[in-house]
Amino acid sequence: MSNPTNPVSSIRYLPTNEAYDKWATVYDTDGNFLQTLDTIELKTLFPQFLQSITSPKPWRIVDLGCGTGRNTSLLLTTPDVAEVYALDSSKGMLEVARSRLQQAGGGNSTPNPEIGSVGPSPKVYLEVFDMLLSPFPPASARQVDGVICTLVVEHIPLPTFFSQVSQMLRPGGLLLLTNMHAHMGGISQAGFVDADTGEKIRPTSYAHSVQDVVAEAREWGLDIEGRDILERAVDEDMVERLGHRSRKWVGVTCWFGGLFRKNVSL
Repeated sequence: MSNPTNPVSSIRYLPTNEAYDKWATVYDTDGNFLQTLDTIELKTLFPQFLQSITSPKPWRIVDLGCGTGRNTSLLLTTPDVAEVYALDSSKGMLEVARSRLQQAGGGNSTPNPEIGSVGPSPKVYLEVFDMLLSPFPPASARQVDGVICTLVVEHIPLPTFFSQVSQMLRPGGLLLLTNMHAHMGGISQAGFVDADTGEKIRPTSYAHSVQDVVAEAREWGLDIEGRDILERAVDEDMVERLGHRSRKWVGVTCWFGGLFRKNVSL
């Protein structure tokens, strides 16, 4: 999803963490309408997530693929959350998240870019974690009450993703998951134009269908919680709110999201 005002000289494919390291400084300002749509949908989905957590308070939550801290900062405003583990494979994105969280909540942070806590309450820990390289999540991010993962699974094979989530969640724990819809993914994929080189930078991407996501989740003991998975297409009335780059996607289903609960017997 490049900026149409920048001429694209070529397309360069990079490992996902390297691509997002380059994207980090402009990720929140380059007009990514899918992120805007995700933020709008989370206004409904995030409260449902909190209301559906059944384990005793206070909670421990993982923000998996936290990026620039958009959802981590949202969790800072949630009084029932005691600890947030913000994980991402990109050091560049985590540095932006660290700055964002310090501005939002204050507090001290360790100079170590790979792991650190930010702010007094809830405690927020930032850590580099690449689920493609490690078969196990960090020890600190296991037996948690909930996992939030938005616009991330596009870059991960489904068995790898749900293996990690299943290991993170306690029995009965809850996953909030959103992603680019396969309708959009079959046409385009995540990416940005490097302003210095004019290259379109693309990470590895997969066009996961809703059906495949639901089926793979069940293989790892996670079932849809509540109503069915939500799917959103862009229509004309949404363009002004989403930004001009969304106009060419009118009529295309671009987003899906929902909640999954881990089987209590696992």
